[in-house]
Amino acid sequence: MARKSPEINAGSMADIAFLLLIFFLVTTTMDTDSGISRRLPPPPDKDTPPPDVKERNIFNVLVNKNDRLFVDGAWGDIKTLKDETKIFLSNPNNSPDLPEKREENIPGLGVYQVSKGIISLKNDRGTSYDMYIQVQNELTAAVNELRDDLAQDKFGKKFSELKQSDAEAIQKAIPVSISEAEPEDIGGN
Repeated sequence: MARKSPEINAGSMADIAFLLLIFFLVTTTMDTDSGISRRLPPPPDKDTPPPDVKERNIFNVLVNKNDRLFVDGAWGDIKTLKDETKIFLSNPNNSPDLPEKREENIPGLGVYQVSKGIISLKNDRGTSYDMYIQVQNELTAAVNELRDDLAQDKFGKKFSELKQSDAEAIQKAIPVSISEAEPEDIGGN
């Protein structure tokens, strides 16, 4: 007499698989592309002429179609862009070639020398998205490091750890001044 082996009841196996599928669909997060966080200024008044900006107050960053940087009149490197930007914005030695500063009374900081420096970023239409993001990251990192340094010096904390009023004071002392022109055909090698 042959003995029958016990069978597994597979009747509800489809139900269990369906429930697991629903569970994983509900709990899984999908990767989403994220943009660059920037608050745009309001549109300028059509009757108001653009402000006159001295050449020494502008830090020109150009990216050509071959993803090469041209920084302030010379070929640049993405690896040094952050440090060059920090020197430009802070003008530590009050060099006449770097941006002017204006004295401003900032609540929480007192009288502070705020840079009049503006970063002018221009891309070629053929610039890769990856290079564009790298340049934006380096420029933003420069501003963030300057803010962290000032926050550490004045409040003994990183900028991200400050209370709202202190963070606003640091933002007034070191504003994000990035002017981005519409992409065009820049050319270059």
